[in-house]
Amino acid sequence: MSERDSGALGSGKGHKDENFPVASILLAPEHRAPIMAFYRFARAADDISDHPTADAREKLTLLGAMRAGLDGDGAAEAMALARVLAEYKLDPVHAHDLLDAFVQDVTVNRYADWDALIGYCRMSAMPVGRFVLDVHGEDRAVWPLSDALCAALQVINHLQDCAKDYRELDRVYIPADMLARHGGAVGDLARQSATPGLRGAIVEAAEATQRLLRESAGFARAIRSRRLALEVAVIQRLAEDLTARLLARDPLSERVHHNKVQAALLALRAMVGQLAARGLRGA
Repeated sequence: MSERDSGALGSGKGHKDENFPVASILLAPEHRAPIMAFYRFARAADDISDHPTADAREKLTLLGAMRAGLDGDGAAEAMALARVLAEYKLDPVHAHDLLDAFVQDVTVNRYADWDALIGYCRMSAMPVGRFVLDVHGEDRAVWPLSDALCAALQVINHLQDCAKDYRELDRVYIPADMLARHGGAVGDLARQSATPGLRGAIVEAAEATQRLLRESAGFARAIRSRRLALEVAVIQRLAEDLTARLLARDPLSERVHHNKVQAALLALRAMVGQLAARGLRGA
């Protein structure tokens, strides 16, 4: 197979297609630019690792080109991010951590337990929040709150897309020990609706996600930037509602995503609540 560049494996998905806001208008324009550069880098790498027909060798080669681009000579999206990182004097460590996660997506398709899944989230999700905080010059003391929220977002995405990930990529993020505890099996993900065993594992994972969201509940209030705090409050509320949906609905047979009106109403309530909590404090 001849080698393609990263763009050839693009999904066409953009930041407006994500479950949660990405560099929304709530953020200051000078902060949106570096966050969007990071998003475009992450989206390109994610599309490579998730491509349904490219083989592992090609994916790893293209992800290597993404890593080389961070050093100035590789994939275009990575070189663009490297220029932004240099301009804003930001550490490339978060981008490298993300690439480690995408390499793991290519080489690992099962997770033994919750700790293993959270270990993956440390590379795939937590660096995103940390990067956004660094862009805003926030105190790294708030990283644990960010980490909990970002891990929750990642698990929510996995649970929503559990059947699709299995069908298209033979990838299962629901921990094996949760499936075993409830009498479920990986093959249950191929069904039109969840078996009791699979449903039990999804509920257990959603309950663990709720615990993460309880950890992150004070995150927005701990952020100095009012604009970033508003976006975080919105994301927290959306995540809480989606987790409640996963506890009540079967992602194999029922809709668990928000439509635009539902998301907008939840966002508005979250912003009003955060503004009321902060009063006139913050920038």
